[in-house]
Amino acid sequence: MTRLQLRHVAGHLLTPLLMCLGMAFAYLGAFHQPTPNHLELAVVGDSPEAMVLAQTMKDKAGDGVDIITVPTREAAMDALDNRDLVAAFVPDAQRPELLVATAGSDTSAMAAEVVFRQVSDHQGVPLVVTDVTTKAGGDPTGQGLFFLLVALSVGAYGSVAVIGAAGATLRMRVRAAVGVVTALVVSLIGILVAGPVFGVIDHGYAAGFGIAWLYSAGIILIGIGLHTFLKRWTTLALITLFVMLNFTTSGGVYGPQLQNGFFGALHSFWNGADFVEGLRSLLYFDSAAGFGMRLLGLFAWLAVGVVLVGVAGRYEARYAPTPVAPAAVEEEIGESVAV
Repeated sequence: MTRLQLRHVAGHLLTPLLMCLGMAFAYLGAFHQPTPNHLELAVVGDSPEAMVLAQTMKDKAGDGVDIITVPTREAAMDALDNRDLVAAFVPDAQRPELLVATAGSDTSAMAAEVVFRQVSDHQGVPLVVTDVTTKAGGDPTGQGLFFLLVALSVGAYGSVAVIGAAGATLRMRVRAAVGVVTALVVSLIGILVAGPVFGVIDHGYAAGFGIAWLYSAGIILIGIGLHTFLKRWTTLALITLFVMLNFTTSGGVYGPQLQNGFFGALHSFWNGADFVEGLRSLLYFDSAAGFGMRLLGLFAWLAVGVVLVGVAGRYEARYAPTPVAPAAVEEEIGESVAV
């Protein structure tokens, strides 16, 4: 009897142990050694000197840095507003200037400053750093949106275990409706705390709420659909998708310009990156800089959730699974582990 009990415990311990292993690989793999990876920089000017400076810096920096020239300061400002550049250097013998957009990524802007400070130090003059963006008063580092992402994600995937287990006897369409309403509540909580309470968001509340709902509803519907097939392994699957691979590729801590190719590639389409970069473009770049594509990405993730719910509903209707016992419900809810 004791052996059976130990096997039962060991089977359930497998989930948190796999979470530990996955978290270690994901977080350390993404954050342990930020290194420039196609960091988009520019030197302002069309003179031979500006072109030589750009080429010299490119040769020294290697493949980690992409340096081009732009003809004027205004052109550099436009490129920063469109998020085509991380920083632009304006050469001057007495007052060299570095234009950055820290609202896009504070850490990437700091990396660019390190690159160009070598030039001003060689000249023996101070480097003037000009931020072309204005962040919310409650978010001086520009990373507050990432922590809003964390709150919404935990609220969303944590709700899946409750809806999937405690509501196991409900029809799929009812569970899906509960999930949609839950996403509304999760989004409202997140926007209210990030906005009026802490000032991380200081305008665009309605649009921000809509983006938060798209993100949360996508996770919840995907989770509800997966729960039909994965049961108690749903939490591990959701944490893999929406924590391990999601937080690390969102650009909230390090942008793709400071990560390896794997995490940088996921940044281009993963839902956490769509949320963070979409909100950044909405709030700080006048809905430019790829906002439409990020919004489309969130709709795509929501569509995946809708499809999964439909497939799961058909599966349940066909095979008519037996209701889950109350004790099993409580056990499964308890396995939903917050980050």
